[in-house]
Amino acid sequence: MSIRVVVADDQALVRAGFRLLVDSAADLEVVGEAVNGAEAVELARRERPAVVLMDIRMPRMDGLEATRQIAGDQVLAGVRVVILTTFDLDEYVYQALRAGASGFLLKDTPPGDLLAAIRVVAAGDALLAPGITRRLIAEFARRPDPTRAPPAALEALTEREREVLALVAHGLSNSEIAEQLVVSPATSKTYVSRILAKLGARDRAQLVAIAYETGLVTPGAG
Repeated sequence: MSIRVVVADDQALVRAGFRLLVDSAADLEVVGEAVNGAEAVELARRERPAVVLMDIRMPRMDGLEATRQIAGDQVLAGVRVVILTTFDLDEYVYQALRAGASGFLLKDTPPGDLLAAIRVVAAGDALLAPGITRRLIAEFARRPDPTRAPPAALEALTEREREVLALVAHGLSNSEIAEQLVVSPATSKTYVSRILAKLGARDRAQLVAIAYETGLVTPGAG
């Protein structure tokens, strides 16, 4: 069964390029194209894709608001949004993460890496390009945010769960967390699942945002 993908970008050439690339993979299929955020939300509700590749700057409704609407719709709980970005759009990326995006891809990502990233997100391992994500979050976490989550948000977590959350925020995979804490990969996965449930987060990308917003992890910390 193919992984269903929606491409949202206001540039026809960009959409065509992504469609051609995605459809070239036997296990992936583009089920719709959107020229603005409103169409992206409508397509997500109609087609229920596994992944939406979402540009940020689009007319009528931008990708940020479209991401917020998709992430906030319980009916679309299985739909993951991947933000398509370039470094000159960095100002929006942290906001997109907070809005519910599951990860980021640079528009000049090599074709093979992009296809692999779609599969990763569709499988539920949401944090893409950890190095890029960490740098971006660290940059925007330095900026004052009036909506910064209070440390009390972490009160539901045990000390070990906080430790695991910090490792997730540093971009470690479940297997890497298991190795660091000297536990089994299954135990590591269980910890992450519990943290997601307790914090009401959609995926690992949102856990990273929470870790920075609450001050559990600080920019530049090892």
